[in-house]
Amino acid sequence: MAQQHMDLLRRVPTEELMKELERRSSAKRADQHQQRLVLIGPPGSGKGTQAALLRERLCICQLATGDLLRSAVTQGTELGKEAKKIMDSGGLVSDQIVLGLVRENLRRPECANGFILDGFPRTLEQARKLDELLAAEGIGSLSAVLNFAVSDELLKRRILGRWIHPASGRTYHEEFHPPKVPMRDDVTGEPLVQRSDDNLATLTKRLAAFHASTKPVLDYYEQRGILHRIDASKSINQVRQQLSEALGVDLSGSVEPAQATG
Repeated sequence: MAQQHMDLLRRVPTEELMKELERRSSAKRADQHQQRLVLIGPPGSGKGTQAALLRERLCICQLATGDLLRSAVTQGTELGKEAKKIMDSGGLVSDQIVLGLVRENLRRPECANGFILDGFPRTLEQARKLDELLAAEGIGSLSAVLNFAVSDELLKRRILGRWIHPASGRTYHEEFHPPKVPMRDDVTGEPLVQRSDDNLATLTKRLAAFHASTKPVLDYYEQRGILHRIDASKSINQVRQQLSEALGVDLSGSVEPAQATG
C-alpha cells in the first residue's frame, strides 16, 4: 500500500503537490491564534532584543522597517528604487513607500502565522493607514501593541555607556555589560569604539522626537484596548515574563544576559 502511494505521488506534478501542501498549511494556520504585534519603544529600550525572542519562540516574522527599506534599496526593487531616489535627494521616504514595503513583506509565506512590526507605525496617520492595509489584505486586525516604557534617564545611561567592536558588532556597556579588559573586545582584544550618534545632544533630540510622535499613537491603541505597557527598565528575563503575561503565551526559557538593544 505504501509503495502504491509513492507511485501515485511520483505521477503528480511537483507544482500541484506544492500547492496542496500550502493549502493544508494555510488551513492549519487559520485554526491557530495568530500574533499580530506592534512593538513601540525608544532607542535603548530593549525592543530589538525582545522582538528577536518573540520571533523565535512564536515562529512569526519580524519586520523592522529600516531593514526592509535597506533591503529593498540593495535588491533594486521598484519600491527600493523610488526610496533611493528620494533618499539621494535628501528627502524623507513617504508613508506610501513604507506601507508598500510592509504590504509586500506581509505576503511572504513566513509571515502567514503572524508578524512583529518593529519601528512602525511611528505616527497616528501611519497607524490608521496600517489598519487600512491589514483590512485590505484580509489579514485581520492587530492582536496587541507592546509599549516598552523606560525613563529617559535610564535610556541615557544605557546608550551613552555603550561601546562596540566594529568588526564583529559585539556590544558592551561600561556599567551593565563591561568587557573583561577595559575598552577591549573580549574575543580579539581589539579597541572598542562608540557610535557617532551615541552622544547626549543627539540622544536628547531623538527622545524628544520619539515622545512627540508616538504619544498620539499610544493613545490611539489604548482606546482600542490592545495597548500593553511593558516596564522595560527590568532585566531581559523579567521583561520576557511581562510579555508572556500580556500575550497569554509561554515564552519560558532562560535568556542569556546581554546589553538591551532597540
